Amino acid sequence: MIGLIQRVKWAKVEVEGQTVGEITQGLLVLLGVEQGDDQAKADKLLEKVLNYRVFSDEQGKMNLNVQQAGGSLLVVSQFTLAADTNKGLRPSFSRGAAPQEANALYEYFHQQAARKIHTQTGQFAADMQVSLQNDGPVTFWLQI
Repeated sequence: MIGLIQRVKWAKVEVEGQTVGEITQGLLVLLGVEQGDDQAKADKLLEKVLNYRVFSDEQGKMNLNVQQAGGSLLVVSQFTLAADTNKGLRPSFSRGAAPQEANALYEYFHQQAARKIHTQTGQFAADMQVSLQNDGPVTFWLQI
């Protein structure tokens, strides 16, 4: 399971011109589900996302996690993160989980996150437009 996290001042996701998820300060989490991923991996990734210290403390050092910074999560499904780009000029998505399995784990991740922090989401398998103001920029690739 892959989480590409971006520290944002704000982020939103739209589907067909309608905003379906929006946050102010926090983390945009692009979530990629791979074959073999399960709820245990989702739990481990969520704990890492929630506890990863990417927000600045009073001394300007990245010592605060998203909860300590008073932030939120915007979780967006991103199957292209599971792409194999090692060969050729066209990505292969053979490592990605099947859509039904990926959606179940995406929903599980969202539900578990919402128990711990204000969380918004995109819409699984939709054509989404994601807008954000990356703060830093600060972006990290987390893989479990």
